[in-house]
Amino acid sequence: MSIRVAIVGYGNLGRGVEMALKHNPDMELVGIYSRRDPAGVATLGGKAFHMDSLLDHKDSIDVAILCGGSKEDLPTQTPALAKHFNTVDSFDTHAKILEYEASITPSALEGKKVALISMGWDPGMFSLHRLYSEAVLPNGENYTFWGKGLSQGHSDAIRRVEGVAAGVQYTIPSSEAMQAVRSGSNPDLSTKDKHKRECFVVLKSGADATKVEQAIKTMPDYFEPYDTTVHFITKEELDLNHSKMPHGGFVIRSGATSSEHKDVLEYSIALDSNAEFTASVLVAYARAAYRLHKMGECGVKTAFDIAPALLSIKSREEIIKEML
Repeated sequence: MSIRVAIVGYGNLGRGVEMALKHNPDMELVGIYSRRDPAGVATLGGKAFHMDSLLDHKDSIDVAILCGGSKEDLPTQTPALAKHFNTVDSFDTHAKILEYEASITPSALEGKKVALISMGWDPGMFSLHRLYSEAVLPNGENYTFWGKGLSQGHSDAIRRVEGVAAGVQYTIPSSEAMQAVRSGSNPDLSTKDKHKRECFVVLKSGADATKVEQAIKTMPDYFEPYDTTVHFITKEELDLNHSKMPHGGFVIRSGATSSEHKDVLEYSIALDSNAEFTASVLVAYARAAYRLHKMGECGVKTAFDIAPALLSIKSREEIIKEML
């Protein structure tokens, strides 16, 4: 029996989920739910519905993959939907994950559903590497570098600023800081030491550029802690030079097993499409959500709570034979 999946929200991430489902033969797309008129939603073949009809179809949905933004969509959508569906999302405001979890837990427990939150590559895959490497090398420090690449969450946050018609944000790691970490010297690095954020913004007609720039640079959690540059460009330039979504990053653990021996563990990714890779992670965790629910589990869980075997389409015996 196929795992019946609904896509909730159909931007770049939702489109990526639709692509990813085509590579997972144990899953079936039952519908794409958008706030837009379904007639105007150009899918890759999936049937589009208006968001208002989602609850009408809940008996035919095993897992809902929530593809809204972390700043405004998910904080309201997930608590409302977790009562009715097993859900998976990519909420990525690191500083607010515990607060976000607490807002969802009552709904998921009441509905006896599984809500997997903050799945993606960071938080998500990078989080696991930070945990594994710290557990193995307790005497050391974790360092995370993002980019160079386009951040979906930060770009979405830019587009929510009053006066912004369109925009993207790139995260740029410091090569000097990375070299210092890889040397094993365990440098003390501030947030600004490790990254810069570069924004390319198209203004709405009549918008005040100074006010928009100030709103972006002072945005808590997203831009305020960083060295942020804002460039104002035309829509034509945005479409020509900033339509792709590459990204990548590194998690490095610099530690020691003794006074004589240093160890550096590194996990890295290089992505042509941030959205498509994040979507692929969500789909794998949708499989885990379905299996956990079948096992009688409920409540909110993160990547730390999920056994790796639950992600694979293969049996436990197959993955032990092939990968262990």
